[in-house]
Amino acid sequence: MSWFLAFAGFAALIILHELGHFTAAKAVGMRVERFSLFFGRTKLRWQRGETEYGVGWLPLGGFVKITGMNPVEEIPPEVAHRAYYRQPVWKRLVVIAAGPAVNIFLAFVILMGLYWSIGDVRKEKPINRIEATTADSPAAGALKPGDRILAVDGRTGSPAMLRKQIASHRCAGKPEEGCKAAEPAVLVIQRGDARITVKATPVYNAQVKRPLLGFAFDVTRPPPIGPLTAAELSVDKMWSITSGTVSTIAQIFKAEKRKEVSGVVGSYEATRKSIEMGTQQALLLLALISLSLGVINLFPFLPLDGGHIFWALAEKVRGRAIPFAVMERAGFVGFALVIMLALIGLTNDIGRLTGEGF
Repeated sequence: MSWFLAFAGFAALIILHELGHFTAAKAVGMRVERFSLFFGRTKLRWQRGETEYGVGWLPLGGFVKITGMNPVEEIPPEVAHRAYYRQPVWKRLVVIAAGPAVNIFLAFVILMGLYWSIGDVRKEKPINRIEATTADSPAAGALKPGDRILAVDGRTGSPAMLRKQIASHRCAGKPEEGCKAAEPAVLVIQRGDARITVKATPVYNAQVKRPLLGFAFDVTRPPPIGPLTAAELSVDKMWSITSGTVSTIAQIFKAEKRKEVSGVVGSYEATRKSIEMGTQQALLLLALISLSLGVINLFPFLPLDGGHIFWALAEKVRGRAIPFAVMERAGFVGFALVIMLALIGLTNDIGRLTGEGF
C-alpha cells in the first residue's frame, strides 16, 4: 500500500505544479496544446476543446505545451496572437511562476495544517517512550512503539543520555556506513506491566556520524496554537528548508554536499518509508519535497521555470526581445547542470539502495 500512496503523492505534486502553469496560461489567454502527466506518448489521451490531455509512460514529471514556447516555432496565423512569445512579459511571468508558486503554497498549507493540529513543536520535549521504529533496523526486532526505555547498559537518564550511551557502541574497525557495533547494547524496557531486558546491536549511520538502533523517542504533547502561530511556524520551517536547499546546490562541487542530494528514486523511497511510519511523517515529507520542487524550479537557468523568468525579466530590462541563439546557448548550459544534478541524485540513490540506506 505504501508503494501506491507514495506514487500517488508524487503524481499529485506533479499534477498540481503543471496545473498551475495550465490554469495561468488559460487565464491570460494563451493557447495550451497539451497537458500531460508524465512523459512519452501513450493511447491514454483525450481531446477537450483545443487541448489534448494525456498520461505518459515515463513517470518522471509532466508538462504543459503552450503554443509558441519556441520563438522560431511555426504557428498557424489564426492562433499566432495567443502564442507564448507574442504575449507581454507580465503574462509570461505569471504563467511560468504559477507552477513553483503552487508547490510553495501547497507546502505552506500542509505545514500550517500539521503545526495547527500538532501544536507548538518548539515547546515539545522528548521522553523515554518509543514513538516508532524504522523497518529493518536493529530496533525493529527488539522494541515496540509504546515501550519505555529505563536503562541502556545499566545507565539511566534523559533521552539524550540514553542516545549517547547507544552511540558509545563502536564498530570494531573504522566506522563505515552500515557497520555493526562490536558489542550489543543492553536495554531495560517497560512494556505494559512487564520489565524486559533486550539486546540490540547499533549500526553506524554515516549521515549522522554515529551508531543508531533505528527508533524515535516520543515527545510531550506541545501546547495548542492558533492559525497565526501555525502560519509563523510554517514560514520558519520553509525558510530553513529553502536556505538549506540553496546552500546544498550552491556548494554542489563539495563532496559532502553532493552526498546530500537525492533523486526521484530516493525521494520516492523516503516518502514510502515515511508513510509506513505514519500520516504526519508522510505529509511532512511531501510538504518538504513540494517546497524543494518549487525552489529548485526557480533556479535561474533553462530549462527550469526560473530560467524562463530570468530571460523574461532580461527582456523587460533590455526593452526588446533576447536573441533566441543566446537563450539556446544558455539553455544548453542549464540543461547540462540539470543532468548533472540528476546523475548525482541517481548515483546517491543507487548507493543508498545497495547498502547505505535512506
